Amino acid sequence: QVRLVESGGGLVQAGGSLRLSCVASGRIFGINDMAWYRQAPGKQRELVAGISRSHNTNYVDSVKGRFTISRDNAKNTVYLQMDSLKPEDTAVYYCKSNVRTTLYSADNYWGQGTQVTVSS
Repeated sequence: QVRLVESGGGLVQAGGSLRLSCVASGRIFGINDMAWYRQAPGKQRELVAGISRSHNTNYVDSVKGRFTISRDNAKNTVYLQMDSLKPEDTAVYYCKSNVRTTLYSADNYWGQGTQVTVSS
């Protein structure tokens, strides 16, 4: 089985920074795409940023220039550096990874989420 564990969330003032981490463990043959999503109260979960195994990245428009996604393939870890945080970034942040548990099969796995709260 595969487990994803996020860390790094918390309470920060507007304009501040946080760095989220997500570590994958378990039966892992390799990891394809990794991504961060967020869900604010009363809203649908949205993709914030994604990164391929070859480090190609994409971002939702609202975080471009403020957030940076990165990964360490050797550590099965994805990061989200969040700068210039705004109150509207407040949400539960989830990581998702497409994990190969054998050479020929892969499935999506989710972390349990970490709360990010930005005060004005």
